[in-house]
Amino acid sequence: MGFFGQKAPEDPPHPRQVPRLEGALTPEDLGRVFGGCVDYSRRSVTVGGNEALRCELVFIAGMVRMERVSDYVLRPLAQDRELGALGEAVAWEKMRSGALYSLSVTERTTLDEAVGDLIDGNCLLLFPGKERALSFNVGTEEKRGVGDPENEISVKGPRDSFVENLRTNTSLTRRHLKAPELRIEEQIVGRQTLTPVDILWVEGLADPQTVEELRGRIREIDIDALLATGNLEEYIVDRLDTAFPMAQSTERPDRFCYGLCQGRVGILAEGLPLGYLVPAVVGDFLRAPQDRSENWLAASALTILRWLCLLVTLYLPGLYLAMVNFHPEMIPTRLALSIMAARRDVPFSAMFETLLLLIAFEVLQEAGLRLPQSIGQTVSILGGLVVGSAAVEARLISPAVLVVVAGAGIAGYTMPSQDLAAALRLWRFFLALLAGWMGLFGVVLGTVLLVGHLAGLESFGVAYLTPFAVNAGERTGARALLRQPLPADKLRPGYLHPANRRKQR
Repeated sequence: MGFFGQKAPEDPPHPRQVPRLEGALTPEDLGRVFGGCVDYSRRSVTVGGNEALRCELVFIAGMVRMERVSDYVLRPLAQDRELGALGEAVAWEKMRSGALYSLSVTERTTLDEAVGDLIDGNCLLLFPGKERALSFNVGTEEKRGVGDPENEISVKGPRDSFVENLRTNTSLTRRHLKAPELRIEEQIVGRQTLTPVDILWVEGLADPQTVEELRGRIREIDIDALLATGNLEEYIVDRLDTAFPMAQSTERPDRFCYGLCQGRVGILAEGLPLGYLVPAVVGDFLRAPQDRSENWLAASALTILRWLCLLVTLYLPGLYLAMVNFHPEMIPTRLALSIMAARRDVPFSAMFETLLLLIAFEVLQEAGLRLPQSIGQTVSILGGLVVGSAAVEARLISPAVLVVVAGAGIAGYTMPSQDLAAALRLWRFFLALLAGWMGLFGVVLGTVLLVGHLAGLESFGVAYLTPFAVNAGERTGARALLRQPLPADKLRPGYLHPANRRKQR
């Protein structure tokens, strides 16, 4: 595939076999499908002690809970003498209608359906010579327990977070959002992983066009495996030629449900401990989950601080290079003399120093993330303090450059979204290169390119710069940056085109 998804001429075909498995629904064909699998189990069982009436029990060890198979299936089969005295056809109907102690029973007639049930943790009951089976839900529920969010720390809000199990995540959503209008629609993505992906929205709030558009994009995903967030995110966003996030992700069910109540559409996938919300605009990535739990004045001040830090992390290295190399008259005299004295014995240019430190900063951050937590913190401290101080004392870099790069890096850490912070780091390099080459004219040129790039982005038909660029004809004023007192925040965002804009009296 090409970078933007176009099919290259040399790409081989990607054929899909329908049905996936050929053969009849018999114990023999099931054994052929799982041939060589040590966890595939098959057992012959008599019905009600009648040796003339036997059936085959098939399951995959590790996917089923053994006590459920024993108590809900095997025990009633062995102890129900009346069931054993019936004929095969009548006994089958009795078991299908509730003679066995299972909450969920489904009749299967194809090999594809039966194999899928086995992998999902069901057990199958088959009569010899009959190409049909009864599927009983006896799956194990082993999974990671619901814990505190790790990346979106909660100070005053709920402390539960999404896990890798899809049904657990939908239940967490139902617990926070009990409205019967909540709709959950499921699709299967991935030829090999067969991963369930759920689309969630509130009927009567979400824009039906957005729901239909998202439904179509997920339906068109044709890949082998959906095992990482990129396998889903990069197939549903509008643009791939951008570093900025186009879908909002969160690991907190309360934030996810708030997005649904605003009129957004959510996505949950099996194996991914987070949820996605679309459409997403740039302002969504500057708001932290706890903003609605704090006083509105404090939350507004923190939001403005994040916007200022966004400008600092983006422009500080570039402005430093522009002023030092091309516009020294912009620097106060004492500060200029101090910078010149510190750089007197440094053998490298200011541009080389800055770019070198920016790269070193990224290397230290990557090392801290990839190593175990205890070692990673040690590496970050040693790299930031010891190596930085030693480089300054050895006259390899000037203290001013170290302060500028460190300030830009710390300002980037205030971003609530790490995806947005990664995009800002990339553009910071670009602006620094332009500033070192053209001075302030390079900074202005980079700003024009950045604003033009952001103005051309859309998320499910919504401009990425909303509400600064457009807002469905509505004037937002200071509300674009400040958080209103909750009693005064009576309307849902107009750019989401919600069916009902009023959210409180």
